[in-house]
Amino acid sequence: MESGLDSAAVSRLTAYFDRIGGHLPRREQRESFATYFFGIMSDGERKSVEPIAARACGDPHGTKRSHDRLLHFLGQSPWSDQAVRREAARHAIAAMTEHEPVTTWIIDDTGFLKQGSHSVGVQRQYTGSAGKVTNCQIGVSLSVASRSEHVPIDFALYLPKPWLDSPERRAEARIPAEATFRTKPELALDLVVRALDDELPGEIVLADAAYGTSVEFRNGLVTYGLDYAVGINGTSKVWTLDPGDRRSRDSVSALELGVRLGRKAFRHLTWRDGTRGPLFSKFCFRRVIVAHDDGTPAADRDPVWLVSEWPDGESRPTKFTLTTLPRRMSKKQIVRTIKERWRTERAYEELKGELGLDHYEGRSFPGWNHHVSVVLCCYAFVVAERVRRFPPSGRRVRPARSLERAA
Repeated sequence: MESGLDSAAVSRLTAYFDRIGGHLPRREQRESFATYFFGIMSDGERKSVEPIAARACGDPHGTKRSHDRLLHFLGQSPWSDQAVRREAARHAIAAMTEHEPVTTWIIDDTGFLKQGSHSVGVQRQYTGSAGKVTNCQIGVSLSVASRSEHVPIDFALYLPKPWLDSPERRAEARIPAEATFRTKPELALDLVVRALDDELPGEIVLADAAYGTSVEFRNGLVTYGLDYAVGINGTSKVWTLDPGDRRSRDSVSALELGVRLGRKAFRHLTWRDGTRGPLFSKFCFRRVIVAHDDGTPAADRDPVWLVSEWPDGESRPTKFTLTTLPRRMSKKQIVRTIKERWRTERAYEELKGELGLDHYEGRSFPGWNHHVSVVLCCYAFVVAERVRRFPPSGRRVRPARSLERAA
């Protein structure tokens, strides 16, 4: 990789390694980090310990030593994932904010498809990565985004109850004693709290309905002083408000409200230019108060926007979003903000397809987290270099094979 960098980029990489090395107190840790980092950034198809060790050292004896060191670095060596990820996040954000502010945090999750039952957290569960129930791990992520760039900076592994209830499984996977069951929305809030503790820039949190339907998640964001734009289901209940913010007598589902209002209430809006032309749909905005599914008041009783989307060719509205974004914000700005979530899937594709996010073959909880941390460090460096080579003012669409060109 280094041969593809100019002298200024090499200097930036050296300084980056020095800052990360400040959180890796032992020389062996710093050496193993560098070996693993360059192995992930290399052209090799697999980004797991064995092939990385083989690429790093030509002779069989050296490969065995390198392999053992990497296994120890990932699975046994004690170092702080949060500190290393924080350093990576700050590196990417510093480059991004030279051109435009980072205002948005995006919560999402992705599946790590597995065979067998021994990888920590694995079970048969639904993942959007496969579009079905399958044998996998689930990682909940937090990304930071500007208008033009997007970088995942933190992950939390979802641990199903059977893993936490079994002393044997906990011991085998080296799950920390303090780990307790956390739902995905609870893990997402944990990530938000870490980002706040690290004083990272961000004002608005985006998430899909897997998180937006959680009252506790929405309330947590408000408690921390963050605005949100989160998906909900069509069955979610709301009370509508009149122009004086007086509540309707009965609650109604988001879908039923959209159908009642009819197509004439939906306004055509374009939120950005895509590779095949403008991206547009029809939207309706209504001030509402959220209700529980049984029609009783939810804990968050302040008025919010319900943004319903009715795409052309559909017989009814299909997507629903609750947002606390202010009334002074234009409808187009709100829609543009809501639609920022699409870039997470692109980031997942790059993280998995080019950096081997889901290639880790170990089984332990520390190993999974250490692998993810190094991958996030790689991606943060790539994003920072990409921003420098392709500033937002000079590009409309991210260049193809951008990871390869940036590194």
